[in-house]
Amino acid sequence: MTETHFWSLVTREHPEQSSADVALYLREQLQTLDDAALKAFDKMLDQQLRRSNLWSIWGAAYIITGCDSDYVFAEFRCFLLSLGQQWYERCLTNPDGLAELGEWPLVDNYAYPFVEDYDLIAGQIYEDRTGLELPFVPSGQHTPKGKKFSIKAKIMRQTYPLLSARFPF
Repeated sequence: MTETHFWSLVTREHPEQSSADVALYLREQLQTLDDAALKAFDKMLDQQLRRSNLWSIWGAAYIITGCDSDYVFAEFRCFLLSLGQQWYERCLTNPDGLAELGEWPLVDNYAYPFVEDYDLIAGQIYEDRTGLELPFVPSGQHTPKGKKFSIKAKIMRQTYPLLSARFPF
């Protein structure tokens, strides 16, 4: 599993694609991999998700959606991953830059930047095939890295000016 192949598997075609469509596409692509490649994919996915377990990313998720739990934050990080390598790397260094994403998946006319169970798909396929579970590798520490964001409106607007303008709270 090369990095290029990994990113070709996880990258959505369009930012506004639904969570279900993105997950279905990944499932279809992963089913074509052999067991060794599936393991390698899962390991790379876990490594990438650990990289985005940052308070600065969570702050962006909080502005966009009110993200308030570890589980929802994991789904948000899966969304970021599904945007592809260029957007993912950009968000890691400047989460406020997400405001420049032109289209968003929507639910009830609100941004829905989540991909549910995206990080479980490879393991489910592997278990269905072999009856065994892939080794569990957590996608992040219990506590994100960096300085925790403040939910005070003034500080949020200063820290994330672009997101605050696009997603007023």
